[in-house]
Amino acid sequence: QFDFAFQPGLDARKIRDLATLEFARAKSNVALLGPPGVGKTMLAVALAVGACQAGLSIYFTTLDDLVRRLRAAEATGRFSRQLQAFLRPAVLVVDEVGYLPLDRAEANMVFQLVSRRYERGTMIITSNKSFTEWGQVLGDDVLATAILDRLLHHCDVININGPSYRLKDRLTLVAGGEPMT
Repeated sequence: QFDFAFQPGLDARKIRDLATLEFARAKSNVALLGPPGVGKTMLAVALAVGACQAGLSIYFTTLDDLVRRLRAAEATGRFSRQLQAFLRPAVLVVDEVGYLPLDRAEANMVFQLVSRRYERGTMIITSNKSFTEWGQVLGDDVLATAILDRLLHHCDVININGPSYRLKDRLTLVAGGEPMT
């Protein structure tokens, strides 16, 4: 259960529409953007569980883990095989895009994945960065634009702005007892 009362700016009807999984049947994407603690990962997991219950294959990973696996596979000559493993599921959830910057080679691997999944499989992405910041995250503005072009062509973008749900009961953590916002 998502606490829509805690995030009143979030369109509950839009989230319920996503829960129908029509986006997955259409092989389009979902991008959940916002600061830490607003429910991006929780919503991504809920959509993935719903997809699994509907008989769709899913794979959940963080961007860091995905890139680490692709790097290791490349070092052992198994890059194509590992990439194929990320192409296989109907729904691929990539969590935490933007928490750690990528180098150009890693960003190129992400491009290959997004490009090969384009219009063939759904991706659900969570990120604490706006799309305008992805050039910094991916280490290359042109590569970021190419990735976003494919990712966003068929994509529901959900911006979640608000306080951290994890810190809702800890509002006086800041010195002096000032509430955290």
